Amino acid sequence: MMGNRNPYRISVDQHNGYLYWGEVGPDAGNDIEGRGPRGHDEVNQARQAGYFGWPLFVADNRAYNRYDFEKKKSGEKYDPAKPINDSPHNTGLKELPPAQKPMIYYPYADSPEFGEIVGKGGRNAMAGPVYYWEDYDADSKVKFPEFYQGKFFSYDWIRDYINIVTMKPNGDLQSIERFLPDWKFSHPIDMQFDRDGSLYMLEYGPNWFAQNDEARLTRITYNAGNRPPVAVAQANKEAGAVPLQVTFSSKGSMDYEGDALSYEWTIAGKKFKTPTATYTFTKPGTYKATLKVTDAAGHTSQQALEVTAGNELPKVELAVKGNQTFYFNNQPVTYEVKVSDKEDGSLATKKIPEEDVMVNINFLEGFDKTIIAQGHQMNTSFSTGKRLMELSDCKACHSIDKKSIGPSYRDVAKKYKGQDVQNRLITKVINGGAGVWGEQPMSAHPQLSRADVGEMVKYILSLSDQKKMSQPVKGNYVPQDNGKNGTYIFAASYTDRGKGAIAPQTVQKTATLRSSKVPALSNDVSKYIQTMNSRELKKNLAVATTTGSYIGFKAIDLTNIGALVFNAVTVPGKAAGGTVEVRLGSPTGKVIGQATIRETGETKATLASIPVTRSSDLYLVFINPEVKDNQDLFALDTIEFQKK
Repeated sequence: MMGNRNPYRISVDQHNGYLYWGEVGPDAGNDIEGRGPRGHDEVNQARQAGYFGWPLFVADNRAYNRYDFEKKKSGEKYDPAKPINDSPHNTGLKELPPAQKPMIYYPYADSPEFGEIVGKGGRNAMAGPVYYWEDYDADSKVKFPEFYQGKFFSYDWIRDYINIVTMKPNGDLQSIERFLPDWKFSHPIDMQFDRDGSLYMLEYGPNWFAQNDEARLTRITYNAGNRPPVAVAQANKEAGAVPLQVTFSSKGSMDYEGDALSYEWTIAGKKFKTPTATYTFTKPGTYKATLKVTDAAGHTSQQALEVTAGNELPKVELAVKGNQTFYFNNQPVTYEVKVSDKEDGSLATKKIPEEDVMVNINFLEGFDKTIIAQGHQMNTSFSTGKRLMELSDCKACHSIDKKSIGPSYRDVAKKYKGQDVQNRLITKVINGGAGVWGEQPMSAHPQLSRADVGEMVKYILSLSDQKKMSQPVKGNYVPQDNGKNGTYIFAASYTDRGKGAIAPQTVQKTATLRSSKVPALSNDVSKYIQTMNSRELKKNLAVATTTGSYIGFKAIDLTNIGALVFNAVTVPGKAAGGTVEVRLGSPTGKVIGQATIRETGETKATLASIPVTRSSDLYLVFINPEVKDNQDLFALDTIEFQKK
């Protein structure tokens, strides 16, 4: 194949050998007199080898002009019937075969040839598979129906759609229709049918080369009949001292067809045929509560919960003074942890020793919500492992810092630092062994579960890492991010001592403070925003593509914030500049200030007064009613929240 600019996502029809591909076209937003047409993306079909136009033609063989770069002078247009590649850099054929037209093509603007079905705005055409019903398991209950027989799946990474293309017997385009028109995709980037005829799809998420909470592997199945309902079981408490009264709720349960649902709770062997149920556990133990929902067709679904009665959950408080959203580099953060437990006592009365409370302060580069969640779980795990160690017989032979009959836990951590020994050590603790630390054997612990031993081993191995060492329960911590935009996680957890046969309970509280210099692309919600990778600045920028575009950040604390500084980029001729409106609550909420970003290249705009001292959803709305169709407003890099 010849004449391709940037082919992306290639697909072969296994029945007739036709080749399909998406072609990412040039960026030109408008036709240029004497040079050639605006850029188009293409979806191409090749039934045989051929020349597909680039760099002499684009779209339906719209011709570029010959151009003399030395004289900087345009000549006549190229002829698609007899294309001649007379470039001095051409090392191949000079007389090319007739240019082949693409099946589908579209620019940034409206596409009159195909209409709204291909959309407008950013573009990144891709080619998916052609579906044949008989290729998949005959007894499959989830494969796509015969309606899709011989149809081609065309999609666009930026426009977030999948289109179904129906072709005539000879392969020519007949019609295009939207696949799952009510479903919101998040940058589909690859897809393939499984052997059962279901469709697997990778979704990249909205940000380029960055954290994407929306990134996922999606499986799409076909259900010709009534779908089973979805059961969602909830409880207002899942642990506590007896008598423990728990209210169970089916909130969130649903049926895809909208059928009326019937409900049945089974709690400690007793049944309740109501959406909600209240039950009081009077004896210590671990109980199961199961919700079963049934739709009008008799299809059922169920979900179970475990409730532990007999040990009240500890209460953990973590207070951070000052702004609750941001840290300010090299300025101290004052924090304090308070813990109380019905059975164990409290920190205040010193019945709970400070060393029993796990306090960690960790720095993460960037603002990755997934990694932040994992960091929270890690702190809980260390706290649980520490308590399980104390409640076991391990303390008879080991201590944290001193050698006893067996080695200290810290020596064990040093020996295995950096090694993947988790499973090996779990097995050794349960089975026992000797020879690693001398003649004295370690007794077996078959009574312990692998899950509990796993928590214990995690805690022991953590002792080799100074960053995981517990901090004081109160103090001042000075953030020092060394110029890296990041996040500090303050996490405090306490695992109680359990009560009798009832296992210990762990509670953790966290506080997350992010850098006060916030990347625009770390927003929680956006509209009419594109991501641009700036090679010159070596970073990704949020591009406001039209007046009324916006980005939003949830629950931003404006306490002690004196100014906002917008770091932006405008490219003369391509970006028009505009106004940033700062609004509370929604894109149409109260305006608390505005700043102007001018067409000057890299620029800063400052909103010098913030008349709000509370937490609110914050929206930045970008306005320029005079912007032209081929222009953006500007590209936004960061928003700096400056302390008063």
